[in-house]
Amino acid sequence: MTSEENKANTFLIPFLVLKDIVYFLYKGVKFVFIDFAKSIFNRTSAEVDQAYQSTKGLMDAESKKRQERLEKQKEKRAKRQERYNNLWFVKKRNAKLEAMREALMANLQNEGSVRSKTPKVFQYTARNKEGKVEKGIINGYSKLDVNTFLLQEDYTVYDIQTNKTIDFLYGEKSIFAIKMSTKDLLFWLTQLSTYIKSGLTLTESVKILNNQMQKKKKYRKYFQSIVYELTMGEPFSKALEKQGTMFPPLLINMIRAAEATGELENTLTDMSDYYTDLDKTKKEMIGAITYPAMVMVFAFAVITFILLYVIPGFVKIYEDSNASINGLTLFIINLSNFLKDNILLIVLALLIVFLVLYFCYKNIKAFRRNIQYALMHMPVIGKVIIYNELTIFTKTFSSLLSNNVFITDSMTILSRITNNEIYKEIMNSTIDNIVKGDKISTSFKDQWAVPDVAYYMIVTGESTGRLAEMMQKVSDYYAEMHHNIVNNLKSFIEPVLIVFLAIVVGGIILAVILPMFGLMNSIS
Repeated sequence: MTSEENKANTFLIPFLVLKDIVYFLYKGVKFVFIDFAKSIFNRTSAEVDQAYQSTKGLMDAESKKRQERLEKQKEKRAKRQERYNNLWFVKKRNAKLEAMREALMANLQNEGSVRSKTPKVFQYTARNKEGKVEKGIINGYSKLDVNTFLLQEDYTVYDIQTNKTIDFLYGEKSIFAIKMSTKDLLFWLTQLSTYIKSGLTLTESVKILNNQMQKKKKYRKYFQSIVYELTMGEPFSKALEKQGTMFPPLLINMIRAAEATGELENTLTDMSDYYTDLDKTKKEMIGAITYPAMVMVFAFAVITFILLYVIPGFVKIYEDSNASINGLTLFIINLSNFLKDNILLIVLALLIVFLVLYFCYKNIKAFRRNIQYALMHMPVIGKVIIYNELTIFTKTFSSLLSNNVFITDSMTILSRITNNEIYKEIMNSTIDNIVKGDKISTSFKDQWAVPDVAYYMIVTGESTGRLAEMMQKVSDYYAEMHHNIVNNLKSFIEPVLIVFLAIVVGGIILAVILPMFGLMNSIS
């Protein structure tokens, strides 16, 4: 071997050794990081797949069992329904319903298709989606229109009737007319605003609300009538107005103004906030009256019980022992005897007086005004009434102005939402002044029922062209004043009533005990 070959081998051998090292290193890395990980992954995947297949099999079996149970339940319901339908009275009723349906179809082809100029009240008999036969009331222009609407609502209609009796019982001036509670009205307004803002049409939104409030059966006919009116192309405000006393006049007029400006969603939200604040003020008034009223009722109940059942027992003791009786004790005994002999007449007389006063207050304007005038001139109570009326008046006026309702219309609405005759006179005076071209503030000047602060804030708002904003500030101011005076009144009345109850009951007990002391002295 030559020296050149030795040199070549000298350089080649390390290269071959390095090559073998790299190869075995690659094999080792591949085995540790690739082959071993791959084997673990395959084994894990097989286990997961096996678990998945096992779980899927169990789920499929459970689903199959559940489906079989549902099928059996469905068959049982079908058999029960079939047995029920085969009962003689059910067959008779179904035959009667079919006869009514045939008569309705014949009527719809003749006079039932004639539309009246004004809406009438129709009473219908139909089967709903759940298969239940129900009767309902709906306003419409003809039997054909009502039938078409009910069919669109997935009803099977059997009969539609209208007459003077139905109109008297269920019309706008019905004796059974109801008014939506503030709580339900707030829910209705909030949900309706939310649905409209989400992109639903007004009719779809009202239908959804109708389904949501299915448990409120007393509202059902009104909601159906609203959907019907909207389907017939009536404006939303007109549809609400046709429901009689169901919705407040303020809400109807605000919606009418919103329809003209295209801001129905914002108006519904504003009305929701308005009635929330109004409900809060109302609850504060009720809270201020409730506690004193409960204490007074409890006090009179305790006093009456003592006079009717406790005092007569002591009278017998006095008579048996010939005890000397003082003037206070004699007065209590005579009062007890009078109540015992005339309790029914007294209760009846009080009830009659209360009913007469209530009737006069509700139906006689002059009597109501005099009572309100007297209450508003009483210390503390007068301020509570005035602050409450001003809060409602200015808040409502601000909302009307913000929604571009005409001033004359606003005053008419304001006079309708208050029962206070003093403020109604101010509203009517304002309308007269506007017609004459005078300012709004003229009617509020030198009015004892309008504090100076409120008057000057109205003047400022009118002169600066920011009357709506100023009315809101007046409302906030008097709402705070009302809240403070109600809390102070509650804090003042509670101890006064407790002292009154203690004095009266203590006086009665003292009148009963004094003769006992005299009797003990005579015995000793």
